[in-house]
Amino acid sequence: MFITERDGMAVVKLDSGYNIGVPPGSCHLISLAEPVIVKQQEVLQNTSLPNLAIVSTGGTIASRIDYRTGSVTSQFNANDILTAIPELKEIANYRTVPLATILSENMTPAIWQELARAVYKEIKGGATGVIVTHGTDTMGYSAAALSFMIDTPVPVIFVGSQRSADRPSSDNTMNAVCAAAAATSELGEVAVVMHATASDDACSIHRGTRVRKMHTSRRDAFRSIDIAPIGVVAYPSRTVTLTNDAVRRKTHTLALHDNLDPHCALIQFYPGMSEDLLKAYEGFHGIVIAGTGLGHTSTTLIPQLKRLSDKGTLIVMTSQCMHGRVCDRVYDTGRDLLHAGVIEGGNLLPEVALVKLMWVLGNEKDKVKAAALMQENLKGECMRRSPHGL
Repeated sequence: MFITERDGMAVVKLDSGYNIGVPPGSCHLISLAEPVIVKQQEVLQNTSLPNLAIVSTGGTIASRIDYRTGSVTSQFNANDILTAIPELKEIANYRTVPLATILSENMTPAIWQELARAVYKEIKGGATGVIVTHGTDTMGYSAAALSFMIDTPVPVIFVGSQRSADRPSSDNTMNAVCAAAAATSELGEVAVVMHATASDDACSIHRGTRVRKMHTSRRDAFRSIDIAPIGVVAYPSRTVTLTNDAVRRKTHTLALHDNLDPHCALIQFYPGMSEDLLKAYEGFHGIVIAGTGLGHTSTTLIPQLKRLSDKGTLIVMTSQCMHGRVCDRVYDTGRDLLHAGVIEGGNLLPEVALVKLMWVLGNEKDKVKAAALMQENLKGECMRRSPHGL
């Protein structure tokens, strides 16, 4: 089936579900495709099952095949989702909230706030668990943001799909089913549920403040960093097993803390970086630096960092390394950074440090108290000791 022409090639969908590009001259029109109208039957839900809310922000998982174009299109209501993934109706009763339809790189702190308020409203309204469908590229940022903004007594599960519904290797069905199972479990925190392996045998449950996408396209792209996943969902049995470290239901009383300060930035240091680049951040309320190794920049940047700090910018040092923690007391450069007003970010992931800094500065204006909060473990985002000596 011809879909469109792109980059000088005709895009054709094969019977296997995959798309290929071929020279337009090699294509011959056989017939025009007749519009296919798919009539959906109303899917009856079992009201005796747990009540889950699905809050959609877009992403590959919130899509279905459009037989008119041969591509995928967004799906928003419960009937669409249950028609596409019938197994879900065996797990829970669903209400859907179409919050946004965006590519995840277009996510913003303002949408995080809307998302937190929507999730809070659903839990307050009786949802025993919430599923957030989200594009995978920035899902780690959003999961961390909600971890700080909501004290939740029920599971809040972020889920996405690495491969779209029109591909035979799509992971959307299994991820969605495992997310629903996790949302009905005894978990009581914000988590990300995605494929645990390249096979269709289990999904990992990752803490929302310790997870990162580690591969562009693999189905098992998501990994917990410096900790083990806090649980696993076996498939197809849908059995949920939580670790002792996982926060349980009703540990927290529902509360919303949705203030954020978006005037923050994440900067990656690199050799030869000019101090002039830092001048562009004058006036920012907070900066996270992903430094080298134990948390370093070149010595040429330190005077400008001190000027920023003296003017009120809270500067947090993290590491570009995926494992271990920042320690700026080992080398002279690190000690000079501390004297310049830079604070150590422990083993905070750089992107989590950015989100946390936005949240801390949105709720605490005193710089000394804000700095202390950045080094305090609030939602499992940083540990005093790294496991296994990391």
